Amino acid sequence: METSTIKPVKQIYAVDLFCGAGGLTRGLLDAGIKVRAGIDIDPFCEYPYEYNNDAKFLKKSVTDLKPDEIKVFYRKNTLRLLAGCAPCQTFSTYNLKARSKEEKDKKWFLLLEFARLVKEIQPELVTMENVPGLETQDVFQEFLTTLQSHGYNVSYQVVACEEYGIPQHRRRLVLLASKLGEIKLLSPQEFGATAMTVREAFKGLPALKHGEQCVSDPLHQSSKLSDRNLRRIQASKPGGTWRDWPKELVAKCHLKDSGNTYGSVYGRMEWDKPAPTMTTQFFGFGNGRFGHPEEDRAISLREGAIIQSFPRDYQFFKPNESVCQRNIGRLIGNAVPVKLGEVIGKSLVAHVNEIFKKSRKIS
Repeated sequence: METSTIKPVKQIYAVDLFCGAGGLTRGLLDAGIKVRAGIDIDPFCEYPYEYNNDAKFLKKSVTDLKPDEIKVFYRKNTLRLLAGCAPCQTFSTYNLKARSKEEKDKKWFLLLEFARLVKEIQPELVTMENVPGLETQDVFQEFLTTLQSHGYNVSYQVVACEEYGIPQHRRRLVLLASKLGEIKLLSPQEFGATAMTVREAFKGLPALKHGEQCVSDPLHQSSKLSDRNLRRIQASKPGGTWRDWPKELVAKCHLKDSGNTYGSVYGRMEWDKPAPTMTTQFFGFGNGRFGHPEEDRAISLREGAIIQSFPRDYQFFKPNESVCQRNIGRLIGNAVPVKLGEVIGKSLVAHVNEIFKKSRKIS
């Protein structure tokens, strides 16, 4: 199956809940799905979402959404898709351990609000993306029950993003649901994925020093390092840890027994492997294995966006606007990788085409 040439035989219109800066939306658009609107409570999402995707941004909490506010973006005689990724911090391993059951129950309403909107709108297609830890939670089973009780065929699986050509190790739970018939996610082979390394992802980017900003692309900027951290990254090896450093550079907390196990900080990426999972703090050298493989700095905001498979010209802030690394880092780190969105979109398109192909044979 050559998915790059597939177009939907019946047009799919979509609304993206919890849209963020538009990672899922951009991928769905690349797959041929018309995404008309994205909804999020973060005002920093509005410019990148609307500028890059030619879609409307609605700043509103999902809890306050009424069905008609979503239905207005759909068109007659088309298929309707409701998509979304409820904020995943609620279901991270750390937060699930740290929170009491009462606290977790209060946070789960976001996914249940998604389920409410599905019940009220009854779109033909639904997709949801989240962290793998959600799969074991009661709230996920409740979400599945809601879909199935309203006539949806459901499939879900945990996806290794690097298998789909995304240049990072990232595992995500992907759910697809359809009222039209059985549905599944395309395999990496069906999608036509080719592996991508950090070297391939960063090819052609101008070199940077720490604290420097590229003139032609303001997003290609690197955090400034303290003298001590500069010495640390100079002593770091690609794929190594702080254990490779001279003892005088090692942080006191890491010398303790309790800190000795934290080897996944202060590391450099490796050129010929995928990057580690992008987080909202990827622009900081000490926040993970986010050191550049060769240059003495943390990766830039643009490099983080590329690892999340955003197009190289994707804009996250207005021209001549000052860059807040913390805000932009949050948008990039929290995003659905664009190519994963494309995988989801092409899976939906292939499903719709197959259903209509069968119906024509029957008629």
